[in-house]
Amino acid sequence: MATTAQLFEEPFDADEYIERLAWRTPGGGSKGGAEAFDPKRLLEEFENHIEELKQLDEKIQRRVEKLEHQCHREAKEFAHKVQDLQRSNQVAFQHFQELDEHISYVATKVCHLGDQLEGVNTPRQRAVEAQRLMTYFNEFLDGDLRSDVFNNPDKIKEAADIIQKLHLIAQELPFDRFADVKAKIASKYHDLERQLIQEFTVAQRRGEIGRMREVAAVLLHFKGAYIRNDVFEDTAVLCQRVNKQVGEVFSSPETVMAKLIQNIFENKLQAHVREKLDETRHSDVEQYLKNLYDLYTRTTALATKLTEFNLGSDKHTFLSKLIKSIFSSYLRNIQELKERIRQRTNLPLGPIIDTHGETFLSPELVVNLLQETRHAFERCHRLSDPSDLPKNAFSIFLLLVDHLCVEHIDYALEIGLSAIPSPDAKNANLYFLDVVQQANSIFHLFDKQFNDQLMPLISSSPKLAECLQKKKDVIEQMEVKLDTGIDRTINCMVGQMKHILATEQKKTDFRPEDENNVMIQYTAACSKVCAYVSRQVEHVRKSMDGKNVDTVLTELGVRFHRLIHEHLQQYSYSSMGGMLAICDVAEYRRCAKDFRVPLVLQLFDTLHALCNLLVVAPDNLKQVCSGEQLTNLDRNLLHAFVQLRVDYRSARLGRHFS
Repeated sequence: MATTAQLFEEPFDADEYIERLAWRTPGGGSKGGAEAFDPKRLLEEFENHIEELKQLDEKIQRRVEKLEHQCHREAKEFAHKVQDLQRSNQVAFQHFQELDEHISYVATKVCHLGDQLEGVNTPRQRAVEAQRLMTYFNEFLDGDLRSDVFNNPDKIKEAADIIQKLHLIAQELPFDRFADVKAKIASKYHDLERQLIQEFTVAQRRGEIGRMREVAAVLLHFKGAYIRNDVFEDTAVLCQRVNKQVGEVFSSPETVMAKLIQNIFENKLQAHVREKLDETRHSDVEQYLKNLYDLYTRTTALATKLTEFNLGSDKHTFLSKLIKSIFSSYLRNIQELKERIRQRTNLPLGPIIDTHGETFLSPELVVNLLQETRHAFERCHRLSDPSDLPKNAFSIFLLLVDHLCVEHIDYALEIGLSAIPSPDAKNANLYFLDVVQQANSIFHLFDKQFNDQLMPLISSSPKLAECLQKKKDVIEQMEVKLDTGIDRTINCMVGQMKHILATEQKKTDFRPEDENNVMIQYTAACSKVCAYVSRQVEHVRKSMDGKNVDTVLTELGVRFHRLIHEHLQQYSYSSMGGMLAICDVAEYRRCAKDFRVPLVLQLFDTLHALCNLLVVAPDNLKQVCSGEQLTNLDRNLLHAFVQLRVDYRSARLGRHFS
């Protein structure tokens, strides 16, 4: 049979191939019986067929070599094409980079040009606006409002914008020269305000929400509060009535409600309080105190009612500041009255429970006092006889110490100390650090004046030693009170943390009922404590300066660590509870990093290592206790932490410490 490559295609069976070859060879198969079998013929056929197979193999081999040669040639051609494409791509990429750099350059030029245009256009727009306002101001100055904007009812919105700006400008003008024009602008201001209120009222009665929204956007910038009878009752009723409509009309209803309440407090309510108290302030002290108590009580009750409205995220602080702005001067008078009574009767009065955030330090008063003292030193230098100059300068200095350091700073520190809550107080407001900050700033100004104005006048006289000693005594007296107040404030902070832990931490936190279903990263108590600590750290940084920051934060951090250390020893821990305790301590440690005090961070690192004893396998306990962070600790402390494990007895862990 003819030998071709197709005979060897898969599937190929060699036995079947031989059988088929023998069968087709005459005398090679079983056909015709044993007599017809011719082995020589079959051998000859096999030999011939083998030769054909050799020739076929050579033919196929030549074809394979030809194809391999062709493949190599095409591979080389393809490689050359790829290299050409890579070179083209590199060139294109370089062009792209150049184009990108050029685009960036052009963009920079465009931005620079835009900034220049804006720098030119903004002053131009301001100049145009100023010229326009001057034109309108001249009309009020002449008394003839010729512009259509003030006479056309359809342009009331534009007129309102102009009159608001003119009203602000008029407030800055001296009264003696511009009294007439200020009165005209104020009259027009209130006239437009009344017109807008009338339009708003008409739209409200008709239920035209769109028109109300449009008028309200203009009226929002006017100061108005419209209360008639009992100011406290009317305020509550007014806010209750308009609250829903404000929500429908304005896009930021909380801002509008807050502004409404602020205007009522700063205008109507403050005027009402001033009127009531001024009637008896000097004539009948007893009635004055009764009125003050009644007004303050009703104001705080009103503020409590107003908390039901949406006034923003921190409405309690907002309302407290409004109350403080009304009553701070009267409360300060109360403290002065208490001091006079104490001095005359020698009877101690109770501590001040809440100063509503008042520090009783006035930067304006301090600046004025130092300014007057500076003028006094200048007059002393110019007018005094050289022999009397040191003595006169020393007298002025004693007056400054008495009024600034004793009557102002020292008095504020006393009030601040008495206002610090006890460590057991809940939700206490800590204002003493604000007193520290302001007292620090004031004393820096005092020290600067001492060096700049006083020292040149007494530097060569015996009075220098007396001044330096007096200054040293004042500083030491203030530092004692500052240290006492800061220490009590830190105690109060720790008390707040202890209160959070006591109310938020549950025993089941560290012994969960389902050990396999604990999904939280750290407990709620840990989260709230860390948030509180972060706020206090930030408060300390704002209130202190220099090394005082590190000193106070070190003390706070050590007490914070001690509290957490003692707190963790109050619970027993399962395996999963121990892991959760480690997560809590890791979060406390992250919070401790905000202190930026190496000692505090080291303490929490050690506490974190101690908590690992709550979860380590019993067989590895001894090795962990000998680790780098725990090897120097007292073994009794290590044993105390291991005893907190629920498997302490069952796993016989006490044997590692015997």
